[in-house]
Amino acid sequence: MTPYAAAASVVDPELPLVTIAELGILREVTEDPGGRVTVSITPTYSGCPALDAIRADIATALTRAGYHDVEVRTHLSPPWSTDQITAAGREKLAAAGIAPPGPVLLQIRPRCPVCGSPDTEELSRFGSTACKALWRCRTCAEPFDAVKPL
Repeated sequence: MTPYAAAASVVDPELPLVTIAELGILREVTEDPGGRVTVSITPTYSGCPALDAIRADIATALTRAGYHDVEVRTHLSPPWSTDQITAAGREKLAAAGIAPPGPVLLQIRPRCPVCGSPDTEELSRFGSTACKALWRCRTCAEPFDAVKPL
């Protein structure tokens, strides 16, 4: 397994249905001639409480794949944005009832992941994790988490 594949297989601790690669926080994985692997990540926001767990999970995944000299670097610039969530990540979020972010200029409110209605309302800026908000569909009345756009 390549170092990138090992790091990319790590799931996000707050959104375990997507990998850190699908979420777009895995930026770069390099291996130098001496076998040292350096992984660069960018958190969804600078105060992400899951960052230590993500770093540890990356190191564990690489060690299990046979890479024992690992460094995980955190970069805050350029900042992460919801544009970095892959198509597969967006599909998995929607399938789990979490509204993936849409184009900010075209969509003010997320569509309901249950019925697809655009008639939604934010109930709380704070959802089940700090990077999500709690919304409700006015059409089907289902509550859902939505990833906060930047």
